[in-house]
Amino acid sequence: QVQLVESGGRLVQAGASLTLSCVASGFTFNDYRMAWFRQVPGKERSFVATINESGMTTYYADFAKGRFTISRDNAKNTVYLQMNKLDPDDSASYLCAGTRTWSGTIVSPTAYAYWGQGTQVTVSS
Repeated sequence: QVQLVESGGRLVQAGASLTLSCVASGFTFNDYRMAWFRQVPGKERSFVATINESGMTTYYADFAKGRFTISRDNAKNTVYLQMNKLDPDDSASYLCAGTRTWSGTIVSPTAYAYWGQGTQVTVSS
């Protein structure tokens, strides 16, 4: 059974840092590209960052560049999202996702087959 379980979300003040984790099970983790998306109620999922199978290549949304870092530990079947200088606009549910093969663009939610339930990040001003 495939599972992606996110953790680490909480209420923080603007300017704070936070690290999210996503533990994977039920599939061969190091065969999969992983990503983080975020979603607020009433809006579509928005791409945050992605990392390739080995962890050597990453790609970020413009708002995440310079503030967020995606990484992975294949020995622990875990992908991370380090977030710095958080802003109230970063408040959202953060979801991790995985894919082995895809068509189209890796920044689209449709490229990803597996999804977690999300962890809530709330940034107060």
